[in-house]
Amino acid sequence: MDTLQRIASGFIEYSALSLLVAFGVGIAYIAYLYVRDVTQTQHAVRRNYPVIGRFRYLFEHLGEFFRQYFFAMDREELPFNRSQRAWVYRAAKNLDNTIAFGSTRPLNQSNEVLFMNCLFPTLSQDVVPTHAVTIGQDYARHPYTSSAIFHISGMSYGAISKPAIRALTVGAKEAGIWLNTGEGGLSPYHLEGGCDLVFQIGTAKYGVRDSEGHLSDEKLRSIARHEQVRMFEIKLSQGAKPGKGGILPGGKVTAEVASIRGIKEGKDSISPNGHTDIHNIDDLLDMIARIREVTGKPVGFKVVVGFSEWLDELLGRVHQRGQQFAPDFITIDSADGGTGAAPQSLMDYVGLPLRRSLPLVVDKLNEYNLRNRIKVIASGKMINPAEAAWALCVGADFIVSARGFMFALGCIQALQCNKNTCPTGVTTHDPELQRGLVPADKAKRVKNYALNLMHEVGVIAHSCGVKEARSLSRKHVYLIDARGVPEPLTDRYPDMPSKPEYIIASTRQQTASDSVTG
Repeated sequence: MDTLQRIASGFIEYSALSLLVAFGVGIAYIAYLYVRDVTQTQHAVRRNYPVIGRFRYLFEHLGEFFRQYFFAMDREELPFNRSQRAWVYRAAKNLDNTIAFGSTRPLNQSNEVLFMNCLFPTLSQDVVPTHAVTIGQDYARHPYTSSAIFHISGMSYGAISKPAIRALTVGAKEAGIWLNTGEGGLSPYHLEGGCDLVFQIGTAKYGVRDSEGHLSDEKLRSIARHEQVRMFEIKLSQGAKPGKGGILPGGKVTAEVASIRGIKEGKDSISPNGHTDIHNIDDLLDMIARIREVTGKPVGFKVVVGFSEWLDELLGRVHQRGQQFAPDFITIDSADGGTGAAPQSLMDYVGLPLRRSLPLVVDKLNEYNLRNRIKVIASGKMINPAEAAWALCVGADFIVSARGFMFALGCIQALQCNKNTCPTGVTTHDPELQRGLVPADKAKRVKNYALNLMHEVGVIAHSCGVKEARSLSRKHVYLIDARGVPEPLTDRYPDMPSKPEYIIASTRQQTASDSVTG
């Protein structure tokens, strides 16, 4: 009996000791993981949430199996589904972007696109570089030329964080693309990386306004002296909130953000619904000509198309007053667009989607023989190669994206952009959360994403039998109609004939009298 007791006692002691050792090893391993997570720079979630953040990858992996039985498929999440985001993540990390087994995309869903491959695709030895497009040629003292088709859309310092801006500007420089400053003004971080910049003038005119909030020619000249600032964009409206100015919650208006914008720290930054000095087409054309003359740089405007009658008035007035009053470019945003904060009523229900507005604008420019004078930039929920290729087919010169580059920075679509609690450091000014976003690492992802997307657009173009992406046209695209049947894009949006020259000539006869009053 004593022997059994000794054995039992020894076993208990051994088990307790083993458990203690295992517990100690476990604690040491967790400590090791903690140190490793907080010191690594590649994964913002793990850096901000050490050890616990690792469960994200486990759940993501298990989700592939659980979705077979319980949950929605990859393409059913909104606003960007898992399949769309996964492509960006892989492209940003420069990982293999091939997939297996078959497409999960519905091939009979109304308004989806299909590209028409040709019998003899373009061979690698026949591929040519994407040709460059010049904006402001013959009208701006310093026109801007770019061969890149994909650029970074407007995201202001304030809406996104300091490390995010730093990563974007370095990545943009390495990829040879431009970065739009957004309406928050020009911060020192925009200039650090040396990339080309488009300075956006919002309705509040942050960064270029005088003490009374009016546009300042002196400050415009000061901004234009930066060689990196290549163009100016007047923001009339934005896709996610047409008819509503920019909204930056007071919690994100730090002392530095307030200083750059010229507003009070900690107070909500609410821009006017529209420009207080632009009330009609002539005011807009006058503003474009004024900014171009003061800065010497190309000037255009960003707009969401709703009612479209103004296009006829705008383009007609350009012919009447002279092409020196024309915008050098128009950025077409759409109901597909995103933002950090907007009323849901506007985000869900106002404005035309890009599938309708982009061909409408391109056709109007062709109709008035102004397509070569005015370049078109397409914006709004285009983060994958197919969307960019579609925009080129329809007639866009350039494509810009904001949320695609946010995903490249590590955004996980946590939907907290309107707060100060972004878990990946992209849209927060909380230093503890910002430390998860390491600019040096994320700049590489920005570069990789841009270059891989443009490469994949080229892959689509070569499949269609053209030698470079800008040679894509409407004949290369079919749209799925309401019956689920593919139809040529040219059936729905035929190329518009140019307006007869005698009509244009008749409008020019009014130039002298109209220019005096205009």
